Parts: sequence; C-alpha cells; structure tokens
Amino acid sequence: MSNLDSVVLPDLPVRAVLDDVCATVADRGSAVLVAPPGTGKTTLVPLALARHLPRKVVVAEPRRLAARAAAARMAQLLGEPVGHTVGYSVRGDRKVSPRTRVEVVTSGLLVRRLQNDPELSDTSVVMLDECHERHLDADLLLALLLDARAGLRDDLRLLATSATVASERLASLLGAAPVVTARARTHPVDIVHRPPDRGERIEACVARTVHTALEENDGDVLVFLPGVAEIHRVESLLGDLDADVVVLHGRLPAKRQDTVLAPGPRRRVVLSTAVAESSLTVPGVRVVVDSGLARVPRVDHRRGLPGLATVRVSRAVADQRAGRAGREARGVAYRCWPRSEHASLPAYPEPEIRTAELSRLALELACWSTPDGSGLTWWDPPPEGALAAGRELLATLAAVDSDGRPTARGRRMASVGLHPRLARALLDGAEEVGARTAAEVVALLDTGSTRTDLDAELTHLRRSDDAAARRWRREVARLRALVADHDDHHTPDPAAVVALAHPERLARRRPGNSPVYLLAGGTAVEVPPGSGLGDSEWLAVAEATREPGHAHGVVRLAAVADERLATRAGAALVTETDEIAWTDGDVVSRRVRRLGAITLSERALSNPDPAAVRAAVAEGLRREGLRLLPWPDEATRLRQRLDFLHRHLGAPWPAVTDDELLARLDDWLGPELDTVRRRADLATVDTAAALRRLLPWPQAARFDELAPERLRVPTGSRVKVDYSGTEPVLAVKLQETFGWRETPTLADGTVRVVLHLLSPAGRPAAVTSDLESFWRNGYAAVRAELRGRYPKHPWPADPLTAEPTKGTARRRS
Repeated sequence: MSNLDSVVLPDLPVRAVLDDVCATVADRGSAVLVAPPGTGKTTLVPLALARHLPRKVVVAEPRRLAARAAAARMAQLLGEPVGHTVGYSVRGDRKVSPRTRVEVVTSGLLVRRLQNDPELSDTSVVMLDECHERHLDADLLLALLLDARAGLRDDLRLLATSATVASERLASLLGAAPVVTARARTHPVDIVHRPPDRGERIEACVARTVHTALEENDGDVLVFLPGVAEIHRVESLLGDLDADVVVLHGRLPAKRQDTVLAPGPRRRVVLSTAVAESSLTVPGVRVVVDSGLARVPRVDHRRGLPGLATVRVSRAVADQRAGRAGREARGVAYRCWPRSEHASLPAYPEPEIRTAELSRLALELACWSTPDGSGLTWWDPPPEGALAAGRELLATLAAVDSDGRPTARGRRMASVGLHPRLARALLDGAEEVGARTAAEVVALLDTGSTRTDLDAELTHLRRSDDAAARRWRREVARLRALVADHDDHHTPDPAAVVALAHPERLARRRPGNSPVYLLAGGTAVEVPPGSGLGDSEWLAVAEATREPGHAHGVVRLAAVADERLATRAGAALVTETDEIAWTDGDVVSRRVRRLGAITLSERALSNPDPAAVRAAVAEGLRREGLRLLPWPDEATRLRQRLDFLHRHLGAPWPAVTDDELLARLDDWLGPELDTVRRRADLATVDTAAALRRLLPWPQAARFDELAPERLRVPTGSRVKVDYSGTEPVLAVKLQETFGWRETPTLADGTVRVVLHLLSPAGRPAAVTSDLESFWRNGYAAVRAELRGRYPKHPWPADPLTAEPTKGTARRRS
C-alpha cells in the first residue's frame, strides 16, 4: 500500500504553491514553475502531482546523479524503498515496478522512450526539471514533447521548472502557460573575492581559499570545480585539513554519491562538479568556494566525439553556486576571480544546442521523421551548419538514406544510446570481432585513456581494481548486453572496433623510419616516443591532438592495425581511379588505389585517355605558365602585333596577355595539345600557327595592313616595325629617309610610328614621331654634329630634296 496520500510533506518553500501548481497543470494542461534551488520543487512537486493525476508522473532530470538522488529523497519521504511508489531509470540502471507512480528519468532516456512510444500512454504529466540549464537532450525533449502533444496526446500535461527567471520564453513555448513562482527562504550570503596570485594555478588558489574558509567560518565547505581532474588535484593539496574531504561527481558509484548527500559525522569539504549547482542539496553547507570555471559541451576534435571544454561560468551560475551557502543559515561565498572581472562574465550559460556536436541530435530528428528539425517548436533551433555536418556523418555511417530517413541500421544505432560513431563501432564490431571486444573498446573510447597504446590500456583495465576500471567494467557489461546475440571470437581485434568508429583516422606510416603517419582524412600525425606503436606500418587512431604551430598532430590513443583491416573497416573510403595529372612538372598517368588520402597502390597507365592528358597539360600550363612553350621570333612578333591592335583598336582584336591566353587555351592551342603526352612534347608546338587561330574573321584579311611586319622607306627598303614597347618603333638609317615628309601611321592611321633615325654607326641620332617638324627644326643640329664624324656619308643642307641612299656619298672624278 502506497503512503502517497498519507505522507506529510516537509515544510519547504514550494509547499505554499503546490495546490496552485497541481490545479494549473490539471486545468490548463501546462505550467511553468519558477523556484530557486532549495525550495523543494524537485521532490515535493512530483509527489503532489501524483496525488491529483490518475497516471504516472515522469520527471526528466538533466543528470543521472540528480535523477537517482531525487528518487531516493522522494522514496525516503514516503518511507519506502526506491522502486515502489517512486522509481528511477538512467542509463545502465533502473529501479521501477508495476506500482511506480513517480519515475525520475534522464532527459536523454526519455527522448528514447518517446521515440518508441510517442503517446506516452501510461503518463499523465511530464515534469521537465532544471530547464534553465539548457542541456541539449532537455531542449530536444521539450521540442518532441510539444510535437507529440500537438499531434497525438492533447491531454498530455507538461510542467517546466526553472531555478532562474526564464519564465516568459518557457511559458510561450508551452502555449501561453501560466507561471507559478515559489519564493525561497534564503539567508544572506557574503561575497568575498580571492583571485589567484600571479602565476598561481587555479587548483592552488582553490586549496588556499579552502584553508581560509575553514579558519574563518563554521559549517561544511562546498567547492565547485570544473571536472574530475581538477577535483583530484585539489584533493591532493588538502591532505592536512582537520576535516573530511569528499568528492561528488557523476562518475562516482551510487553508494559514494549517496554518502555525500547525507550529513557527515564531522566537518566536511565537498569537492564537486556542477552537479551540485541546482539539482542536488548537500546538507550542512555554510561556505562555498567557487573556482569560476565550468565544463561545457564542445566538439572534442581529439576524440572526434562530443567532448567538454573549460570556460568561465556565467553570472547566473555564479549566483546559483553562491546561493548554496545560504540554505540553512547565513553563509559566505569565496570567488576565485577578481571582483573587477565579475561584470564581464556572460549573463547566462550558452545553450548546448548552439555549441555542441549534433550528429546524435540529427539521428533522433531523423527517427522523429523531421531530419532538418523543421516543424518543431524550439527554444533555440539547432544551427544549420552543425546539423548539416551531423546529417552528413549519419549518411557516411549508413544510418540514414538519401532522403535523410533513418535506415533500420540507423534506428538500431539510435536505440543503443551512444554517439552514432560509437553505436556503429559496437554493432558492427560485435559482428566482426565479437560482443566482448566491441563492448570493451567502445567503453574505453567513450571515456578516454591515459595511455597511447589502446591494447595496453585494455590490459590495464582488465586487471586493475581501481574506481576507473570498475566503472569501465560496468559499462562493458551494459554494452555487451546490447549485442548479446553475437558470440565472442577467439581472435579479438580492438583495432577493428576503433576503425569502425573512426575510419577516417586509419593511418599509414610514411616511408622510412619516420614516426609520422598519414591519416586517411589527410592529416599527418606523429607517434610520441615510448608509446610502443612506432614500429607498426598501420594504426587505427582513436584520439589525436593538433597544437597550433606544430607541423604534425600527435597520436594520443591508437591500436596496431594492418592493411587488410584498414581496407575492410574503411571500405567506404577505398577508391580506385585513373589519375592523369600534371605532377612535379610533367604529365603523370597512373591507376591509383587509395584509402582516403592514403595511397595503397599505383601503376602506370599504358594508354591514358587523350582528353584527360590534354586537360592535365592545360593544367600544367596554367600552373607553370606559357614559358613551357617555345616562343621563336615569329611567334613573339605575331603576339606583339596582336597586342598592339587590341590596345589601340580593341575588339574584335583579342587580348594576348599571359592570363588571357591561359584562359583561352582551347581556342588557340587546342589542336597542338592533342599531340602532347608529356612535358617534352611541348617543345614541338608551333605557337605562331596556334596564335593565328585568334585572328578575327573577316578582319584578319587586313592584319598585315593594320599592323604590318615591315614598312617601306624612301630607298625602297622594307624595315621591320618593333611592336615590343608601348609604341611601334621603326629604326632606320637617317640617310634612307631623305625626302620623306610624312610620318607613317598604323592601325587605320590612328597611331604614328616612332622613328629612330640612326647614325651611320647604327645608333639613334634622333627620335621623332613628327618628320616634318624634325626636318624643319632638328635636322640642322644633327647634321652639324655628325657630318664631321661621318664625312663619307651624305649630309645635304636640304634633306627634303636630297636623294635617299643606303650607302656613302659618291666620289667626284
């Protein structure tokens, strides 16, 4: 018999609004409850709702630890064991029974349950706790619940709770839901800033501040640190305290978590991650020491999986943490950052959906039949780029079809509750190497490793009895149960499982004794000395880092592989193509088999495709320039004449700069390229004949008239015109121009030729583009200067009436 109806709920602040919450949820179908930490909303509200509603109350919590703690506290209030009236379900652990009326679950698990049963037919109300934390699973769950209620269960009631004032947006999402507010009975909290000394690490600052806090105050001390590593470092610095040092984080075994959440026999220092910010109550706390740091979801490029990054907390989170000191009496909060920096903190935490890797979200959306998330009501919609990247990965893993719909394989991957990469590795790995090996490797990939050699780390975990090894074995047992239909093989191969999760990280050592490997994805990575992996030709890399300024990445976790495994696990990356390209200054024709960026084999092509060869030669010309072609004098002068006409007359006379000719290779050089098979063949190309293809029709008939190669001078000589400069130049011996009154013109009379009138020695005696003016004003000075130097040549006083001559003056008999 349940004590649900008879139990007297404790006098916590939320009790004053329980009737309002229950009535609003029952009558309006949804509500928002704003209640600060410590008001009892997580434990009292579900029990009150269960009294008023006929079916189950499901409470969604963002963390497993909070779900278990909430269920335990409610069961304690009822005087029952967990699993009777109140139960919980988290990944790998479930305590419920047919009589369970209140079930506390993690948000991610409820997403999976909703996918399998969109109507939630056994549920009256879903309470979404701690919405202000904006976890990715919680945002997705809210969107799916709203969709399910709109289309399938209009009687499904929703209650969203928040410890901060974010009620307007929540109320709008829930359809103009009423907002109920519970006022916390809090005590004053004094704020003290104790920033690190110059060069001091944050852990040392925190440890120093803990000593001060214990000396200056009574009660337990709650310390907020970003992660487990920092907790252990601070713990090592607090060995001399006259107090019990205990830790609290999500990786702890359930019994140790429960011990921390109960009063201790003497004064305690509780080193905690963010789990104690709002979801949990740690009794006896009068002092908070806040590192000012938090772990938030980011893409972990080292592991190729969702990961965590350390960031500064928001002002809202700092206030929540400080408030923990004022639950039971006046308290003090020590902040390990300067007071002057507090105003620069962000106001609220960044929602996970804006920064996280979204392939798992993409898979859930595909299973919900809305691959792009359209049609759902979002608090913040998923960023298009991140969602598209997630969907691309799902397609690579064959989890979705070309339309973005989940395949049967994709649905099974979703049911596993892992990142899609790890789900693929578990399912396919179990078939290939057996359930045990697949489960062991996936459990390791999910948690990370302190060793580079994956096989060595597995050996350690199998033999060790420390907390990390025990946690790993529990996860292995859970994962193994998911693929129990596959036998364990006698020849397990951990590298195969790694490769299934990260086929683009299959790596082959570069030739020689180099410790550098090329990943299939194209990145070069180096194996650190002493790792035990450097002698292998192939690796399946699970983790790698790339530091700015370094030529190569560094392998952090990998297993020894071979080519056979690589081509099997990375089959989707294997290609065999004929490559005809301009490489290292020549045309290379070969058939290449590759695994991504890794060359597996290659052989020369005896009869390459002519069109591909031609394209490769064209690419070589574009890359290295027209200098690869022969440019005899005939071709050079022809190009100069064309350039002259283009500059002075424009279209249809073509531009013949390097860039223009390279852009129009097919127009003028096409037929010549058909005979080229290698760079040496370019030496036989007739560039003059090729350039003539650019002459426009019918204007080409006047080419020699508009830009003649030679001009006739008064002696009858035909002298070459020099078109190499900006203006056309005719260099002619001065004596050959006697009697020439008008300066010759080109391009239909639009351009005057510049005459270089040469001395008998062939040097310019005068430069002019106006002959008439030269004869009238300049010739006399030239005559006076040169006739004494060159007496054998004629220097008539009147050059316009003199006979032009090529030779010297005639002797008189």
